[in-house]
Amino acid sequence: MAEAEKMRLDKWLWAARFFKTRKLAAEAVSGGKVHLNGQRSKPGKEVHIGSRLLINKNGLEWDIEVLVLPKQRRPASEAMGFYAEPNESRERREKQLALLRAARVSAPIHTEGRPSKKDRRLIHRFKQQ
Repeated sequence: MAEAEKMRLDKWLWAARFFKTRKLAAEAVSGGKVHLNGQRSKPGKEVHIGSRLLINKNGLEWDIEVLVLPKQRRPASEAMGFYAEPNESRERREKQLALLRAARVSAPIHTEGRPSKKDRRLIHRFKQQ
């Protein structure tokens, strides 16, 4: 795989499969969800090998170091090799994910409107048992 010396931040985030499109990556960078070397930056800022990125997405946080600057987007299995993540960052993200799952499970089920005739029958059947 051929490598470039520098690459746009939004393009690298897209190629490393952190975001589905370059537009989403650019919006995340502009919105302050991605920090390059500890500072907020613009989507066109250049990323080099060894750059540190802090990525916040959907309540999860990645603290990574850039290892590869690919010329094109690669499969997810290869994209994981584009960066190195310390164990502390991975463990912190797994804890955050466990908390989000627990919150989702403990949240009440939200239904819209009143029950349908079929729903009412099921409720009555359940209550009578």
